[in-house]
Amino acid sequence: MPDVAIDPAAVPSGPGCADCEASAGWWFHLRRCAQCGQIGCCDSSPAQHASAHAEQAGHPIVTSFEPGEDWFWDYASQDYYDGPRLADPQHHPLDQPTPGPADRVPSDWQTRLN
Repeated sequence: MPDVAIDPAAVPSGPGCADCEASAGWWFHLRRCAQCGQIGCCDSSPAQHASAHAEQAGHPIVTSFEPGEDWFWDYASQDYYDGPRLADPQHHPLDQPTPGPADRVPSDWQTRLN
């Protein structure tokens, strides 16, 4: 994978999925684009914004934006990737629930996961 797929200086776009925030949606887990910092929701989330961003922007590598997780995933190879430490913050705020945001998660959220 070319080094251009990761920019260690790119900061996260915010504390939650940028596209879910724009559409008043909700997410299960969050992923961070390793190239531009876009925060998107995981493929288990209803909207799957992280993988959509990877495909549309041509940014194949994401990392978890969940506390205690430090893995990278390469959508192109469908395999884990050994990436560098990225700019802080490393995860969403600790007081932010999973799934989130709390005020938009439906009571039947578990049945809505992919």
